Amino acid sequence: MSEVKTNKISSLASNNNITIDPDGTGKVAFSSDITMTSDDPTITMTDSSGTNDIATIQATSGALIITARDGSADGEIIFKKTDGSTTDETMRVDSTGKLLIGTTSQLFGQGVLQVKSNGAENIARFQAAANGESIVFENASGSSVGFIQVNASATSFSTSSDYRLKTQVTYDWDATTRLKQLKPARFKWIADGDDAEFVDGFIAHELTAVPDAISGKGKDAVDDDGNPVLQGVDQSKLVPLLVKTIIELEARITALEAE
Repeated sequence: MSEVKTNKISSLASNNNITIDPDGTGKVAFSSDITMTSDDPTITMTDSSGTNDIATIQATSGALIITARDGSADGEIIFKKTDGSTTDETMRVDSTGKLLIGTTSQLFGQGVLQVKSNGAENIARFQAAANGESIVFENASGSSVGFIQVNASATSFSTSSDYRLKTQVTYDWDATTRLKQLKPARFKWIADGDDAEFVDGFIAHELTAVPDAISGKGKDAVDDDGNPVLQGVDQSKLVPLLVKTIIELEARITALEAE
């Protein structure tokens, strides 16, 4: 039993509970904000089609807590977006505690954070492995194409180099000629301001001798809004060229010494 006094609904029942139960298929509608003031205010939602399928939203000590329960097991927290006609999932925390972005199920056995873009080739997982904290990149078939690993003494980056991923392999190519086309430069970074010091490196669009080392859309490229799309340099792609050049020069020195 309850009573209404101006803008307040008070319970007269011994358990102090108030139940609002619309007749038929109606719903409770609020035309303004809902404010809850209590010790750890909580909204509890129970799915009547299951047993102990419960979700809660709670505010406590300045924190917002979202909890999900699936019967006697851990539940999942799912984030979706909609345009009014189509609903798509964007992210979820699954029942094992993994954060999945762009996918509705685990892509890997390990990985506390797993990310998949709309493109099938862009997959990454962030994991706490026995050999160190790692960021692992995999292709659509599940093969590792690179990882960043952190251990107690160093950080290492690795790209896949397995022969089974390659075709048309050749060892007969002129590295020295290509090396001489490189243009190492000295420059200052604009972002470092007046205190900038000279550093050694390359200008991305000038690396025509090693085009696969250049990232980005090309010199002076911009996006749809006119913002610059900056180029980068994958320094690791220069290593084979340097090694091959050393081998070629060593062979020439050996030949000259033999004359």
